Amino acid sequence: MPLVVRHRRSKRSLMNTLVTSVLGRTDADVLAWDTYALNSPLTSGYHLTGWRRVIEEAFGHRTYYLVAQDEHGTVQGIAPLVLLASRGFGRFLVSLPFVNYGGLVATSSNAYRVLEGSAIETARGLDAAHIELRHEWPLETGWVSTERKVSMRLSLPESYEVLVKGFPSKLRSQVRRAQKEGMTTRIGGSECLDEFYAVFSRCMRDLGTPVYAKSFFAKILEVFPKEARICIVSHGGGPVAAGFLYGFRSSLEIPWAASDKRFNKLAPNMMLYGAVLEYACQQGFQVFDFGRSSPDSGTYRFKEQWGAQPHQLYWYYWMGQGRQVPQLNPQNPKYALAIRVWQNLPLPIANLLGPHIVKYLP
Repeated sequence: MPLVVRHRRSKRSLMNTLVTSVLGRTDADVLAWDTYALNSPLTSGYHLTGWRRVIEEAFGHRTYYLVAQDEHGTVQGIAPLVLLASRGFGRFLVSLPFVNYGGLVATSSNAYRVLEGSAIETARGLDAAHIELRHEWPLETGWVSTERKVSMRLSLPESYEVLVKGFPSKLRSQVRRAQKEGMTTRIGGSECLDEFYAVFSRCMRDLGTPVYAKSFFAKILEVFPKEARICIVSHGGGPVAAGFLYGFRSSLEIPWAASDKRFNKLAPNMMLYGAVLEYACQQGFQVFDFGRSSPDSGTYRFKEQWGAQPHQLYWYYWMGQGRQVPQLNPQNPKYALAIRVWQNLPLPIANLLGPHIVKYLP
């Protein structure tokens, strides 16, 4: 069997003395991986092994965290892979699903090639149709690449007051308007989860998108109690906008955000982003990551007005013979009818069914 990953055995590369294997479960294995992830300038916070635990425990997916080591046992590269397998959407490996970043990280070009080869062997052994790698940086590889998405990032000054001075006057007035409407904000942890999910799940239903289970976000807060926070915007005693934050190194990201469209005229979304940007400055973050967008889309222009600049993302694909780049996204016309149907579901039904579908959508 390729890589024999099910048996935790290793494969020695013919190119050099590097050995690749599936990461074990001992404290020493985890420490070696996370030490490498924390010290490499090319990793994201999603390369930490805590996300293996989140994905396994929240979704039940099988993971294949490939590690390349030299003859001394020193880690030279890592490749976190997650297997998604369902009748409706197929069988494939992703690094990493449900989040913006992932991919292969290695110290040398040899280590990259060894990990690529091991990933392909793993995919073949699992009968996976393709592999998807979500990279922030371009790779020298023969894999097919797509550059349809960018992440919108804003460099932060030392204080929020300085940041606000650089906002367009219209943007400043929109934030002030939300404040004048009596909206309040607070940032916390698991005590904010119910309110976050109430807003987030309604927003996803309105967009026609199946929602993640609340347990997914609860698990993130459990595994990353210091790095993960929730911002709530309230009005009239209830939540009207919410954002889920994840900090790593000098960057604070908002991978999930939502507002209740019934209150759009009060601009709760502006209040939300003003609050999280103020929090980012107060906490000493140097970059605020608004998350990924398609260039010139509505979300792209929304993020751009805050001063965010696009950072090109590179998604790489290995595909089995005769396969094409997958199109598992809402822009695919084949899902148009399903989206319209979903938008009209009662919210409790959408929240009940959604997690069983979206767990297979990367």
